[in-house]
Amino acid sequence: MASKYLNTLLYQLKDAFGRKLGMIDYTGYITSPGNPVEIDSNIGLILSGCENKEGISHYFGYTFRPVFARGKLDFITFVEGEDATAAKFAEILTISIDNMRQFYDDKFDKTNFIKNIMMDNVLPGDVFVRSKELHLAYDALRVVLVVHKNDKKDFDVFDVIMGLFPENSKDFVIDLDGSTIVLVRELREGMTLKDVEKIAKSIVDTLQSEAMVNVSVGIGTIVNNIRDIAKSFKEANIAIEVGRVFDNDKKIINYENLGIGRLIYQLPTTLCELFLSEVFKKDSIDSLDQETLFTIQKFFENNLNVSETSRQLYVHRNTLVYRLDKVQKITGLDLRIFDHAIVFKVAMMVRSYLISNPTKI
Repeated sequence: MASKYLNTLLYQLKDAFGRKLGMIDYTGYITSPGNPVEIDSNIGLILSGCENKEGISHYFGYTFRPVFARGKLDFITFVEGEDATAAKFAEILTISIDNMRQFYDDKFDKTNFIKNIMMDNVLPGDVFVRSKELHLAYDALRVVLVVHKNDKKDFDVFDVIMGLFPENSKDFVIDLDGSTIVLVRELREGMTLKDVEKIAKSIVDTLQSEAMVNVSVGIGTIVNNIRDIAKSFKEANIAIEVGRVFDNDKKIINYENLGIGRLIYQLPTTLCELFLSEVFKKDSIDSLDQETLFTIQKFFENNLNVSETSRQLYVHRNTLVYRLDKVQKITGLDLRIFDHAIVFKVAMMVRSYLISNPTKI
């Protein structure tokens, strides 16, 4: 059970009851918003008095209510006073904590199940049976978002995302390694990837405004059964990786919008190297300076329009033509010709992919 939620509950009930109260676990650890000195100094006597006795007990001016699980002491609640009201408050406190614990134990089981599906640790035939046991809708619409922290700033991204998506039985927030958080979001009927992108934007904006934390969010495709969560998770991861290689300025990367970058990412590096060697003369692509590369980028952004590109670069049309002629002389590709421009664009993406040191072969 999350300690912060337990503490919140204890503070709320303390204010409502107007008495000191708290919980003692089976090891003797005390959780209390007050300062029960009498209990703290006599914890051994209290544990020994309650561990073999069910029902209400009174010690040192407090009322105690032990809770047992499988015949063993699980935890003890206590409320200041030894009157009938204290006994009633202790009963209410016990029920509240037990219900909270049951909820979080149930949530823990469901979260582990979802995580195991993501990691392909559940046999396909067991997914339906287990989801039914855990009361999870098998054929609901879901999507996976992978949130990756791009800097080393010491900030708990998990807590922020948990705050955006409060505890419920439909959405799951999973911390993979401290830098990568996964959100499995159940969608309402009719919601599209545009709605999912709005969710991703709210995550990015919140982390940026609250802690100046730089994150990327990869979005998988929407799936219509719980088994395919693994597919959406892999797609969201690929979106993060492809975005890092080909468009590292984007904060939100949708798998369905990766375009040709997704194809290149899946190619063996040996095939990519062969492609570059066939398209370009040796080292020709590396001889292009940054100014020329920037010019080419703007030329592509303006759909190979010479006049518009020269206007945006604040250069004369003839200057731009000279630079394009220079590219043609070095690479053998005239970027004013559509087919040549496609080959050059793909080649530059392949080069970026190889520079990123992919591990696939």
